[in-house]
Formats: sequence, C-alpha cells, structure tokens
Amino acid sequence: MGRGSETVPNARRAALFLIVCLAARAASAIQDGLLPNGNFEEAPPKSQLKGSRVMGRNAIPHWEISGFVEYIGSGQKQGDMLLPVPEGAYAVRLGNEASIQQRLALTQGAHYSITFSAARTCAQAEQLNVTVAPESDILPIQTVYTSSGWDSYSWAFKATSSVVSLIIHNPGVAEDAACGPLIDLFAIKTLPTPQSSKNNLLKNGDFEEGPYIFPNTRWGVLVPPMDEDDYSPLSPWMILSSTKSVKYVDAPHHVVPHGARAVELVSGMETALVQNATTVPGLPYRLQFSAGDAGNGCVGSMAVQAYAGGKSVKAQFQSQGKGGHKRGVLDFTATADQTRVVFVSMGYIMKPDGTLCGPVVDDVSLVCTRNHPARRLLL
Repeated sequence: MGRGSETVPNARRAALFLIVCLAARAASAIQDGLLPNGNFEEAPPKSQLKGSRVMGRNAIPHWEISGFVEYIGSGQKQGDMLLPVPEGAYAVRLGNEASIQQRLALTQGAHYSITFSAARTCAQAEQLNVTVAPESDILPIQTVYTSSGWDSYSWAFKATSSVVSLIIHNPGVAEDAACGPLIDLFAIKTLPTPQSSKNNLLKNGDFEEGPYIFPNTRWGVLVPPMDEDDYSPLSPWMILSSTKSVKYVDAPHHVVPHGARAVELVSGMETALVQNATTVPGLPYRLQFSAGDAGNGCVGSMAVQAYAGGKSVKAQFQSQGKGGHKRGVLDFTATADQTRVVFVSMGYIMKPDGTLCGPVVDDVSLVCTRNHPARRLLL
C-alpha cells in the first residue's frame, strides 16, 4: 500500500490526540488547596462587565457562569449595606437561579471535600445547591455563625469520572433578581478511606481527617446536615439535623483537646454528631471522649450528652472560654451488630457578639472491654 493510505489513520490519531489535549486543558489538574482562581482575584476583562454584572459566560478565568452573576469588590455597597469580602479584594454574587461552575480533573472513584465561604445579602432564607453529578445537595446558609457574616462550608462527593463539573447554584427567587448569596474561597481536599482498629472501633475518632480549613480564616468550617446515605466531609461521622450544622475547628485558631482538629457543637440540641460502629450483641463496650471549650470566648455552662447501646452519659463543665476539657466514659453492653454512637450539646450558648458557639468533642474511642487490658486489670 502507498503512503497515501497511511495518512488517514495518522490523521485520526492526530485528531484524537488533539481532542485529548483540549479536554485536559478544559479541566484543571487539581491538588489539595485553593481551586484555580478559587478566590476570584483574577478579574473578568472590563469589557465583560456591565457595572458589577458579569456578561460573558467564560469571562471569569477558570469559571463558567449562567444567569445574573456579579463580580463584587471589597467595600462595595448595596444601598446602605456594605458587601464584605472575606479574603483578598473580590468575591462573586449569584442572583436568582444563577450558577457558576468549574471543571476539575480528579481521580475516578476517590472521595473529595469542597470548602467554600458564603455570606447572605438580601434574603433571610438563602441557600445554595452544590452539585458534582450525580450527587447534589442544598446547603442552608440562613444561620450565621460569625460576626463578619461570612461562614465557610464543606461538602463531600465521590468522583464518578476523571473529569467532573463542580456547580454552585442559587435556587432562590427573591423579589430583586440581583439578590443572592456572596461566595468566595473555593478549595478541595482528597479524603482518605477511614479505618477502624482493635484499639478503636470508631473510624476517624480523633477527627484528624476532614474538610480543608483555610489557614488564614479563624472561624473553622461548617459541616452541614446530610441524609444518612450521603458521604460526609467528616466521614464516617454524620451530621443529623434539619437546617443546623457543626463546626470543624483547628488547633492554630482554637483550643483542641487532642491532635490538630476537633468538632464544635454550635447548634445545641438541634444537631447530632453520629457514627455507626460494628459490635457483637452481648459483649461489653466502653465509649470514651473528650468534651471541652474551644478557647474562642464561648463562656457558660456546657454539657455534651453521649448515647450508645441504650445508655447515655453527660460530660458537663463550666467554660471560661479559655480552653480546657474533661473526659467522658460510658460503659454499655451491645444489643445489636450495629451500635449508633451519638453526641449532642445540651444547651444553646452565644458569644458576646451574638454568634452561636458550643462545646468541642474530640478523641473519641470505642473498645470491647471483655479482653481489653484495662478490663483484665480490674478483674
């Protein structure tokens, strides 16, 4: 066969190579940390702005928009209201039914958490729909947990392909089409598969594995309520509530009883921190945990109630807002092959600035005591 017959397959290979290269460029190769232009400091061209409204679908570098999207500068006003920006000089606001998305190159089958900051503007009951197909959740943002008005939220998903689209959508229908939440600071973190051990039947009992926490933010990251079949940013811990969250806090900005991370129960009895553990009916078990205050000015009488195997124990202490903790212990006999461990704050506490706070839970362990060394010593 002549040379001319070889040009067709060569051309096909060249075209296929070009398609693969273009697809790779369309999605950002992602590492843990800030997403490409995740803080929106790379601005749209001025020709693509009409006032603060972004006109071009691809005008914001690394992002694609739909609907009424505004590019907001720090200190910009809406009427008499000042629109703050949590970091840097710019943020984005999503109007009614507006969305913003970014394509991400990930490892298929791996789990990831997304952390981002959001603030309410016009409406009281604002919310955001976060999607990485086929998973999607509505995150309520009406409760504000910081005096600045900005909170960081987390959400987790499993990558079902090597390239996915992260979509943030405002499903609101406010009277003013421009009303909607401000968003900023998008980061990603790969979540390892949590493991149990003979020394702890609970997985991630020290909460060291969780969503990305921005190093320059002092307010931690909210883990919102979820359905029990959802994948948690604090996996395998679940947050059960209707609209309230727990807060994931770090040692650089808070007092943490053990290690570098802990969970602050900021929503009182409206939110439960839950994990199911494998147990053997009829065998004795011991649940231990630390309960304290985060050293963040949360002052008052605090109590954490722990439940397992039909029994409960309360760890109670008086917080001065400067740190400190006490250890809680609950002995019980398992009645099923799955035992649900539950932690609830028994009160509602506010800081002087009016923001919600509460006790921290950390260093949680569950062991069978029938053959445990401590049990043998007692016998």
